Amino acid sequence: MFLMIVGIVVAIPLLFILIGFRYVPNNRVGVVEKRFSAAGSVRDGFIATKGEAGFMPHMLRGGLHWLMPFQYSVHRLPLVTIPQGKIGYVFARDGKPLAPMQALASNAKATSFENVEVFLASGGQRGPQRAILREGVYAINLAQFVVITQNMLYYMPLTAEDQRVFQEMGRLIHERDGFSPVVIKGVEDVLGIVTVHDGPALPDGQIIAPVVGQGGSTHNNFQDPEAFLAAGGMRGRQYQVLVDGTYVINRLFATIEFVNKTVVEVGYVGVVVSYTGEPGKDLSGVDYSHGELVERGHRGVWSEPLLPGKYAFNTYAGKVVLVPTTNFMLKWIKSEAGEHAFDANLSEVSLITKDAFEPSLPLSVVVHIDYRKAPLVIQRFGDIRRLVEQTLDPMVAAYFKNVAQNRTVIQLLQSRSEIQDQASTEMREKFGYYNLELEEVLIGTPKSPQGVGKLEQILEQLRARQVAVEQVETYATQERAAGKERELRQAEALAHQQTKLTESELAITILGNQGKAEYQRSLQQASQVKAMAEAEAAKVKMMGEAEAGRAARVGIAQAIAVEEQVRAYGGPVYQLTQSVLSRFAEAIQQSKVDVVPKIVIGGSDAKGGSGNIMEALMAMMLSEKMLTTAAVASGPPRPEAIALREEILRTGGARS
Repeated sequence: MFLMIVGIVVAIPLLFILIGFRYVPNNRVGVVEKRFSAAGSVRDGFIATKGEAGFMPHMLRGGLHWLMPFQYSVHRLPLVTIPQGKIGYVFARDGKPLAPMQALASNAKATSFENVEVFLASGGQRGPQRAILREGVYAINLAQFVVITQNMLYYMPLTAEDQRVFQEMGRLIHERDGFSPVVIKGVEDVLGIVTVHDGPALPDGQIIAPVVGQGGSTHNNFQDPEAFLAAGGMRGRQYQVLVDGTYVINRLFATIEFVNKTVVEVGYVGVVVSYTGEPGKDLSGVDYSHGELVERGHRGVWSEPLLPGKYAFNTYAGKVVLVPTTNFMLKWIKSEAGEHAFDANLSEVSLITKDAFEPSLPLSVVVHIDYRKAPLVIQRFGDIRRLVEQTLDPMVAAYFKNVAQNRTVIQLLQSRSEIQDQASTEMREKFGYYNLELEEVLIGTPKSPQGVGKLEQILEQLRARQVAVEQVETYATQERAAGKERELRQAEALAHQQTKLTESELAITILGNQGKAEYQRSLQQASQVKAMAEAEAAKVKMMGEAEAGRAARVGIAQAIAVEEQVRAYGGPVYQLTQSVLSRFAEAIQQSKVDVVPKIVIGGSDAKGGSGNIMEALMAMMLSEKMLTTAAVASGPPRPEAIALREEILRTGGARS
């Protein structure tokens, strides 16, 4: 019995000692809970930092530990594991309460989550923490801290509501994609707009928080919330943006919105209208009364536009209005629009002509904006479409209405080029008033209103007239073509006969040369003949003179003989009568006319003469008048004859 009692006495302390041992595996931690204490329960906070009953700030790591039996309870919980490339969020159950302007607990001094005593002693605050856990394994007291990761919730359940609360917190982080770092790839051409949810609020009148530090270097681009707030950062949407890179940011502290970078293509400039910044000095000049232009970084329209390129521009801090600097076309055509669609709401201009037609006029205007004047245009009109619809459309329509009312529809059709040139000249000044450069005005063909075809009839008549004119021109062209074809045929024939022509030309040349030779030969022969002829002529002349002299002497001799005969007959009258009668007798003999007619018809003329022809002839021949005429005609002999006669009579008819 004694031994039994001794055994019991020895066994009870030994059992007590054995009951006090606690084993914690190396992949877990032991959270110690003190059930009772002489110091009583925790009076301030949740963790028993002064020996009170409650959850102890320290915890048990892997191994065998002895604790007072029945006084302590050990909760074996897993180590906190944050996977590679992921983020863990911490919620503290105990610590100082948050200030009214705080959304997250400050970790400016309380930087460690693995030592609860240090955390609390450093002024650690309860609630969601600004600091986050990066990849790795952490031995954390899960009675004090709740760690939320993407795939697991690390905490020690205290109430039935804990799981729901922390799951809701995890869902919020997941919605913000907060378990992964912010990755901005250059190929995506995006940037991150940051909205901070902690810190002092923005001053009245500001909508964007200014840049903190030198471009975010002091707070490492929002990755160090404590440094951001210490440098004067404020909650709200930030002017500073995140560009290409990877950023580990607490999404409970700041959320990221991805927007496209502002791209100003070639052929455009970007006019910046800034919603934030300090008011700047007006740079528009005293003659410009439509608003102010300011320097970059100030509130208002920047006087210097963005040139072609890519810009990390915060579209919540302002807007960039793209203004084309190349020529663009505005079409007053209802079914068409230009490349930039500034004219999407324009339609044909309705006209009333001088002859009461109501055509609609399609037209196009080529416009250019000087890139240096683009801010003036945007300050004045807000955007290009408003400029087109509220200013250019009524101005252009009124101009062409005025033009049409002084012309008939035919004149409107036929003077299109003249109207274009005139419109380009006169409207250039009007466009210049709005800081625009008018390049060209292009007028289309007027059209009749829907359901009216009179203009088409006129156009048909003009087309018929033009067809007739073109036919005349066609016929003239065909005539010229026929002439050219004839010339072509002649040229072809000439080319075909070129060999023969060449041979004939050579023959002509040869004949010419032969002719020249013959000519020279004939000249020589002619010279010979001339010489012979001259000699022969001289000979003939001498013979002729001799013969003439002989003939003259014979004639003179005969004349002398005749004269002597005449004188022998009694003179020239008698000689003439004898010759006439001899010829008359020969004529009667040759014609065989009867000297005595077989029938004689007598009669007399009015003067009592006879009507016999023979009698009349004989009477005439023997008349005194004839004899007188013959005597007169004979006259005295010429001196030459007298001299020759004397010579013949002297020489007896002989002459050497």
